[in-house]
Amino acid sequence: MKIIAISDTHNYHGLLQLPTGDLLLHAGDVSGRGTEQEVRNFLEWFARQDFTHKIFIAGNHDFFFERMPASLIQSIIPDNIIYLNDSGAEIEGINIWGSPIQPWFFDWAFQRQRGAEISQHWQMIPEDTDILITHGPAYGILDKTIRNESVGCEDLLNRIKKVKPKYFISGHIHEAYGVEQHGATTFVNASVLDVQYKLVNRPIVLAI
Repeated sequence: MKIIAISDTHNYHGLLQLPTGDLLLHAGDVSGRGTEQEVRNFLEWFARQDFTHKIFIAGNHDFFFERMPASLIQSIIPDNIIYLNDSGAEIEGINIWGSPIQPWFFDWAFQRQRGAEISQHWQMIPEDTDILITHGPAYGILDKTIRNESVGCEDLLNRIKKVKPKYFISGHIHEAYGVEQHGATTFVNASVLDVQYKLVNRPIVLAI
């Protein structure tokens, strides 16, 4: 299965040139301000993409997904799209888990305090997960800001080390775009925008 990973499109999705593939994954921040109209525009575009499977999570800009009732959210998501929020899906025998959660930083969407509050989300990740998608990165891996500070989550990294997914896909820190292998897991920061919100990074191609 050929996988295309993207993240942090922030309303620039229409300018993306996507490679062909079977599974399209978006690791959050589909919008700029998290309005319903921005979300609807993204979903219309996402639904049109020529992939057998399409999965996305929300990010810290996507306030709509945090503030609106689950029933409303599900009512606007097209049938050919899977939305994950501390939940999972099985695609052709591949177990995928997604969460929008990141460590607290000002008053954005899906923020949790480090420690016990955020750890309860990571403990939900099943141990048979093949692909893990979270908006925020794990600590020390593809998580450095422009000030060279690592801002990823330590508790998330600990859970990844236990679960050992084949792929861990995140975004959030635009300037940390890239791919690194650590043990059994390939870590991916799929942010397509740079720190100045310019569309400079290519979608990342993976296979499983």
